[in-house]
Amino acid sequence: MGTYTYIEKHAGWAEIVLNRPERRNALIPPMAGEITQAVEGLQTDPEVASILIRGEDGYLCSGIDLKALQADPAPDWQGKEVGDVRSMHMAFYRCRKPLLCALQRFAINAGAALVFACDITVAGDASFLQIGEIQQGSDMPMNAGWLKLKSTEQVLSRLSLMGDRVLGPELVSLGLALRSVEDGQVLENVREIAARLAGFPAGASETIIERIRSMRPDDAESVFPVSSNQALLTASQVRN
Repeated sequence: MGTYTYIEKHAGWAEIVLNRPERRNALIPPMAGEITQAVEGLQTDPEVASILIRGEDGYLCSGIDLKALQADPAPDWQGKEVGDVRSMHMAFYRCRKPLLCALQRFAINAGAALVFACDITVAGDASFLQIGEIQQGSDMPMNAGWLKLKSTEQVLSRLSLMGDRVLGPELVSLGLALRSVEDGQVLENVREIAARLAGFPAGASETIIERIRSMRPDDAESVFPVSSNQALLTASQVRN
């Protein structure tokens, strides 16, 4: 068990749980580092057919933790090699197992990118995804990178230029979620999908994912470019 995440193993699949509920599971570098390590470890486990990403206490992720990012004095992990969001997405990009997502309550900004990184998402009917960086004057390299791979420029423009909350049913209509269900049924529903994948022949999900991943550009560095934008250092939380 990590400090900011933990892993739950089931029969044939595993969950990576973001565990900062007091901050609505907002991302900080050491949490990103723990997620990276968890993905890299689970993808080599022959007993794991898929990996489910979810948040503790029924929230997926509220984005980058601006309070921690802007703290004075800085957190003790600041400036240390504890992990980073870009490396986390590189691990998702190269993951050899299917990634499933439980979109409960919300996935905002960097939290939205977690959704796009996954192969199958189940969303709550009243849960929402929001790419709100436009409200902050911030860049969105992870969201843009994933949506270029998985959707269209029109969808990317709709989500990122409007900067509003997009509920589960609309995410389904946009092709960004498999289904939208009653909010209290999200986790049960996506766990059933994980169990279904675990029931196929050993290695089957990995074989299919290998074929899917082979369609992607080999150079992940070009998919997720480094941004020089520093707007989050002074930004406020996004609004609807």
